[in-house]
Amino acid sequence: MSDAPVAAALKRPSVWHNWISLTGAIIAAGAVFSFLFLTAMDLLGLGEKNPYLGILSYMVAPAFLILGIVLGLAGAFLQHRQRRRNPGAAHQSLSIDLSRPRDRWILTWFSVGAMAFALLSATGSYQTYHYTESVQFCGQVCHTVMQPEFVAYENGAHARVACAECHIGSGAAWYVKAKISGLHQVYAVLTNKYDRPIPTPVQNLRPARETCEQCHWPEKYSGSVEHIHTHYLSDDKNTPFTVRLLVNVGGGSPAHGPAGGIHWHMLIQNKIEYFATDPQRQTIPWVRMTAADGRVTIYRSSGFKGDPAPESIRRMDCMDCHNRPAHKFQSPDEAVDEAMYLGRIDASLPAVKRTAVDLLTRKYATQAAAFQSLSGGLSAKYPGARGLPAAITAVEGIYARNFFPEMNTDWSSHPDNIGHLDSQGCFRCHDGKHTAAGGGPKATLAMDCNSCHTIIAQGSGADLTRLSSLGAAFKHPTVDIEGMGMLCSDCHNGKNQDN
Repeated sequence: MSDAPVAAALKRPSVWHNWISLTGAIIAAGAVFSFLFLTAMDLLGLGEKNPYLGILSYMVAPAFLILGIVLGLAGAFLQHRQRRRNPGAAHQSLSIDLSRPRDRWILTWFSVGAMAFALLSATGSYQTYHYTESVQFCGQVCHTVMQPEFVAYENGAHARVACAECHIGSGAAWYVKAKISGLHQVYAVLTNKYDRPIPTPVQNLRPARETCEQCHWPEKYSGSVEHIHTHYLSDDKNTPFTVRLLVNVGGGSPAHGPAGGIHWHMLIQNKIEYFATDPQRQTIPWVRMTAADGRVTIYRSSGFKGDPAPESIRRMDCMDCHNRPAHKFQSPDEAVDEAMYLGRIDASLPAVKRTAVDLLTRKYATQAAAFQSLSGGLSAKYPGARGLPAAITAVEGIYARNFFPEMNTDWSSHPDNIGHLDSQGCFRCHDGKHTAAGGGPKATLAMDCNSCHTIIAQGSGADLTRLSSLGAAFKHPTVDIEGMGMLCSDCHNGKNQDN
């Protein structure tokens, strides 16, 4: 038997010696390098700062590794199939002979290219790592549907806090809950089947103790903090009405000060739980308080019997009052008051408060249509007035920051639970109608405003210089609300202008 076929088989190059497999090998090598680089960053603790590091390390890099392997196998398969179809054809071999200058030149440039590819892989991984934690990535690239929330965030108190720090945080478990389980939201956006407005609150948001309390300290004793609220009445003179009050923030730990005030709700020794009948947690008919000594008191609103299912009970935390910490939409009344106080809207324009609020609360199909109506309405009301251009700019700015008709989103669709002026807020529970069985001095969740704040002055002019050390009863500037049994939000709803 001739040894020729055997020798030919021995000299035949491997099926892996082809450009497709070589390309796959280079991609796989880059993926492995990126994986090792990102894993080293994770081990050094950088992953605690960027929750997206997990997806880069354990999803993106392995995906490219798989792509490289698939290309390698595909190249080998095609090479093998070609040989079976043409067994006698000559097969080119990818071999390097360092004794030949041309091969040394190829090897040199291949090595330079490989190092450049590795460097680009590392740089790209690092830049991607930083980009995925950027506000632009969250607010403009991935979540264009979140324009209202992004605009509110940019104008909010947490504009310097990255979105991911609150919405995801560190750790693989919460990353999976926030991102992997949210794939249906990606589908909804791609198919234009998402809700308008976006439902709140976020159901898979991690607990406030793991996000808010990384910067804020609820145990701190804050005592009473002065707040000054300047309003303008909806009369022709835009009469100013200011309320100076001390907000009894109190403290959440007896170790740092008297335990009481608003932050009493956050005492670690106490446990406040509640049941809400609506997704936005605005209707709360059932509240349970467990004291430090183990005593349990249950408050029910009239008409609510029994107890809710255990899985529907929520423990109160920071987010139940501070529910719009980074995405607050101002009410038209509040926003116009602020603009007038800052001089952006000339308070000497007759009835400008009423006019601006009326224009802002109308229904518009788009923001463009709203701007046209706002500008036209103010121009028709105050033709040639000196303060007209500034007023138009200010009112259009208010609308741009707080009203998004394409998404059916504004202050009324996302109530703010701090206070009780434009939404129920505190009065969701403290409405005087939640009672506990058995009676006693604390049988009712009292509707006592002085528990949370003390009015030290109200009115305008000389009235604001007369301070009340014991606190004064609130006097509504336009109507007598004594004994009416109404909530502030019953009138301050964007519809009634005489408030």
